[in-house]
Amino acid sequence: MQRPVHIVFRDMEPSPAIETRIRERIARLERVIGELTSCEVAVKMPHRQKRQGNLFEIRIQVRYPGGEVDVSHQGGENHAHEDMEIVVRDAFTAAERQLTARMRKHDHKQPDGHVGPPRGTIVRLVPQEGYGVIETADGTQVYFEEDSVVDGNFYEFETGDQVRVAFSAVESAKGLEATTVRPIGKHHLSEPPRL
Repeated sequence: MQRPVHIVFRDMEPSPAIETRIRERIARLERVIGELTSCEVAVKMPHRQKRQGNLFEIRIQVRYPGGEVDVSHQGGENHAHEDMEIVVRDAFTAAERQLTARMRKHDHKQPDGHVGPPRGTIVRLVPQEGYGVIETADGTQVYFEEDSVVDGNFYEFETGDQVRVAFSAVESAKGLEATTVRPIGKHHLSEPPRL
């Protein structure tokens, strides 16, 4: 990142746990997209509603060489957004989808010979714990979690499904870990859903 990450909490006390989660998601964006120029995140708790709990809001502005993405998630009527972890997850998933779509557009302009992420087959799913394992054509095993799935739904996967998988070259304690998993075939959406 060319400039330091800027995280602001408005109308609420700062949360070290949420700040850590935001920084983890920003690091994941960099693994998926490449180097980012800057990232600014504002988390806000609007005034308390009479009939419901506090619905958190988040705004993410990501700049990268050649463009920027601006994502806002507001609570509205979604009571899941009373949980700040869910708001952070949803907002960063939307940002990742937008960035990935822009990178995909850019990739279509690459010269012939450009190769996309490797294909793999889902060999193990543990839906109750939100993770699975993919095996690539060369036999590499790659661990993935539900929030690494883009353009699809983790809970619709079945063992044997084909996917494209991007993963970090640096192994975690779990081994190779997917940064993005895209369905191929029946689960694939032609366009990312609009939020």
